[in-house]
Amino acid sequence: MPSTINHATSEFEKRDRCAELAHRPRVLLGKMGLDGHDRGVKVIARALRDSGVHVIYSGLWQTPRSLAISARDEDCDVIAASMMSNSHLALGPRLVESLRDLGRGDIPVYMGGILPQEDIARLLELGVRKCFTTGTGLEQIVEAVKGAVRPLAAKVESGHGTAQLARDISLVHSGRGVGAERVKRRPRRVVGVTGSPGAGKSTLVAQLVGEYSRRAKQDPTLGRCAVVAFDPMSPITSGALLGDRLRVDFNAVDETVYYRSLAISGEDYHALDEIVGLIGGAYEGERSYELLFVETVGAGQNETRIRKHVDRTAVVLTPGMGDAVQMDKAGILEIADVFVCNKADHPGENELLRDLRDVAGRRPVIETIATQGKGVSELLDALMA
Repeated sequence: MPSTINHATSEFEKRDRCAELAHRPRVLLGKMGLDGHDRGVKVIARALRDSGVHVIYSGLWQTPRSLAISARDEDCDVIAASMMSNSHLALGPRLVESLRDLGRGDIPVYMGGILPQEDIARLLELGVRKCFTTGTGLEQIVEAVKGAVRPLAAKVESGHGTAQLARDISLVHSGRGVGAERVKRRPRRVVGVTGSPGAGKSTLVAQLVGEYSRRAKQDPTLGRCAVVAFDPMSPITSGALLGDRLRVDFNAVDETVYYRSLAISGEDYHALDEIVGLIGGAYEGERSYELLFVETVGAGQNETRIRKHVDRTAVVLTPGMGDAVQMDKAGILEIADVFVCNKADHPGENELLRDLRDVAGRRPVIETIATQGKGVSELLDALMA
């Protein structure tokens, strides 16, 4: 979408503009090519969220294939791709083709940014649904995204297995059922990852996913892994920013990981057990999903319901989050099967480790630096034990 916005974000009125639609629009925002600037995309993401849209942000330097995988797995209504690298005539059509190859050729592609006026007709001929040039207003973008919403069919047209899994998750999360023919099976291990905002949960999950995928290449009996990541839904507009998947490098992991972002209010895990069963019952080729990470919103000490839905729970903390008295309060520390001291290179690490060991008993305490991959292998071993 357009990368240059002429109006301050504060001028955009926050209100639900999507209440009358069949479901909340799910839009994937991504930047293809080598452009390293994302300020404009973030402004658009906030405007969409503030209009009641569920926005999945996939980050910078995406390829057409990585965006298509994300759109399929997230069961998006539309992809909004931003371009600033003079490669729109090559990457736009490749995105359309990639969606078709991955079983979701019906997802429309919107493109915006630095698009020469003389190239727009050609992009439309090549399958891009809509084009937006710089100076397009936020209201126009919101209306275009709303226009992509269609009622959710029970079956995807292509019959592609992973695309159908994504649709089934959408249906059960929205309160609709799926056909009795759907196979449901619990994966071999379901791991909850929780902790306060900013503790590094998403980066840690991305590293764990990468480590497991590397092991599975050496030992195919391990199967594949999946992630369900929850983010908060706005209490004002019911919109959401779903940005956890941007920590995963889908240019590298490709389809070896199934990743799904969902918005909830509070700890509303009403559909999680059924989603877990759907993921465990799904197959890609001959390989099933044997490890599932569930990443929580993680807002405070009293958010403990995730324990009821998973086999093991990792509680992620960082140095400087509180003293021993705070640590010992009833709540989130009680549900931990594994304690994680992330950002272990920060000041206060020794104090945090001491306090954790005071309350951990026989439960393992693992030090990690998620941004560097340190301690990730040891953490995965502890979670799989």
